[in-house]
Amino acid sequence: MRLKKQKRHRKIVRFYTACFGFREPFKVLCDGTFVNHLLVNRITPADTALSNILGATVKIFTTRCVLAELKSLGESYSESLKAATNLITARCDHEKRKSAVACITEIIGAGNPEHFFVATQDADLRKKFQELPGVPLIFGLRNALLLEPPSAFQRQFAKSTEEERSQMSELEYKMLRMKKKTTLATEEAMESYVNESEGDQNLHTQTVTKMNTGRKRKEVKDKIQFKRKKAKVMIRDHIFLFPNCCLDSLF
Repeated sequence: MRLKKQKRHRKIVRFYTACFGFREPFKVLCDGTFVNHLLVNRITPADTALSNILGATVKIFTTRCVLAELKSLGESYSESLKAATNLITARCDHEKRKSAVACITEIIGAGNPEHFFVATQDADLRKKFQELPGVPLIFGLRNALLLEPPSAFQRQFAKSTEEERSQMSELEYKMLRMKKKTTLATEEAMESYVNESEGDQNLHTQTVTKMNTGRKRKEVKDKIQFKRKKAKVMIRDHIFLFPNCCLDSLF
């Protein structure tokens, strides 16, 4: 493979990985026309040839409907059928057998959720998939395999998607900033409330302490005064009871 073609293929692969989320190992979905082309032009082993153009390891798939179609073509396609049976069979949910084109079209769907590279020699099928986003195409030209460049539709779709993602990111950034401001204001209000509550509690505690201290002092003072008064009364009583005795004998 010439260096220029290799660089072009790498650029195409980067486009699909960056814009549509393709990941290694890449999955390649082959129809009967592509399998037959590989055998006729002796492009073997197929996994090595496909790995060379994609620059990564690959898993090669086909479908039950493709196998049935190759079988219906008779003895002339027996080698292609034998080669196709060695591939991984992708799941197709339709009960009755369909044509290979209809089967692959149904698997790819509207947005290629399984991220398949579609390998086919059917020009009409390739043209159809060029009008869908995220469907990379592989085809053979004599003894070479080529990765088709993204169509104008696919490039425009990727560009529009990226613009929408950027706008959403800006909106999310603004919402995040507003959320942070709201959270900060709430935290400041809570901190102020807690500080005020602690201040009120400390003031209340100090007031209660002062009141208790004053009450205790008053009680002590009253007790002392009461004892003194009681002593005086006793003295007077003694004087009254013993009018003829002197005060010195009482002490």
